[in-house]
Amino acid sequence: MRRRVVTLLPLLLAGATGCGPADAAPEAVSPTTVRVLVRDINIRAAGVDCAGTGPYQHFHNRASFRVLDPDGAAVASGRLPAGTAVAAVGEDLRVERVPTYCEFAVGVRVPQRTSYRLEVDGRAALDLTSDSSEGPALVAVVP
Repeated sequence: MRRRVVTLLPLLLAGATGCGPADAAPEAVSPTTVRVLVRDINIRAAGVDCAGTGPYQHFHNRASFRVLDPDGAAVASGRLPAGTAVAAVGEDLRVERVPTYCEFAVGVRVPQRTSYRLEVDGRAALDLTSDSSEGPALVAVVP
């Protein structure tokens, strides 16, 4: 029995470290932020933790997500953090609670692709748009 383990160990280690071509380099990835604005239009204080409501309940803290490439392959995945309430209107309404959207932002590392989509909690994927106005980001607005 001991001889089999000694014989199999190098094979197992070779499989764990990869037996691909020697010149195959790992694909370069870049850090970016996936930002999702859920238009649930609730009345709450801006800046507080939030989650999607009604038909958007699948947007919440710890919901699973996947960033997909144009072929549908997952290039990043994880869990959403808590959302943050952001004001839905740009003017000061002079009240504590205002109409808000719930924004989720999560850092990911993705390879360069022509486009990306976001799947949350196994639901239909949303198109992500590149936006560099606040640093590299992929953005979606949930209707």
